Amino acid sequence: MISFKQLHYALAVEQHLHFRKAAEACSVSQPAMSSALSELERNLGVALFERSNRQVLVTEFGRQFLAKARDVELSVNELEMLPKRHTRVLSSRMSVGFIPTACPYLLPHLMPALAQRYPKFEMGIVEEHSKVLVDKVRAGEIDTAVVALPCDTLDLLTFELCKDRFYWVTHNTETPVELSEILAKNIPASRLMLLKDDHCLKQQVLNVLGISRSQIQALEAISLTTLIQLVEGQVGTTIVPEIALNQLANEQLSIHAIPLADNDAHRRIAFVVRPAYPHLNSVEALIHLIRNALNASLKE
Repeated sequence: MISFKQLHYALAVEQHLHFRKAAEACSVSQPAMSSALSELERNLGVALFERSNRQVLVTEFGRQFLAKARDVELSVNELEMLPKRHTRVLSSRMSVGFIPTACPYLLPHLMPALAQRYPKFEMGIVEEHSKVLVDKVRAGEIDTAVVALPCDTLDLLTFELCKDRFYWVTHNTETPVELSEILAKNIPASRLMLLKDDHCLKQQVLNVLGISRSQIQALEAISLTTLIQLVEGQVGTTIVPEIALNQLANEQLSIHAIPLADNDAHRRIAFVVRPAYPHLNSVEALIHLIRNALNASLKE
């Protein structure tokens, strides 16, 4: 049977065309190398080298055989490097889920930082609602996710990233006074527009305001951008999380954003991952970068 050690020795002799130099390169004694190569040639039934006191030559068969041996050595080296690449921080692909009410506001800050610090890292992005993302993490369909709490994450490792404060967004003509803050109970529910039911943000807002779906406008939007445009058109008012506020409302001169004064007027953004996920060292680094991206989006 051919061993990888024998192939390694034979390739070294081919490179140096000298048994002593090849043995030194392989950190082995010359007799041990000669013995291993003699055994290889006996098993093959064909000589790889022509030996004399003056020189070593590679036979025609030897050239063909060693060309294949070189491919084998390269493949084995790649196999040995594979686990090392996977143990390096953010060096292998990771699929990460993001809720739609955070994804477009986080990624412009997160992606450049990843590219600069971890250029070999590849992130697959899945945009879905919190419950769907949590189910996908559990099932192993994605590796990790950024979700909004509260959400059923009982069997997952959960790392809270920040508290995302809620703002009441109105048209300037509908703002009763120049308010610095407003209590949830003082927001007129009949003019309120929110996202569709499958967005966790909708239920979170309803819980903070202490109202039901039947008390708000029947109009439902699929994105925060749509809600802002409707506010600008004086169709009604809405609630927007702080992470999205700057990108959505900064250039809209006709609307006004007022923070809610209630202590619970926020949602909690969290990072979830399976406890047995094998690259938790990469998770720690990614969480750090996501926190930085969140802080950047809140300070814009």
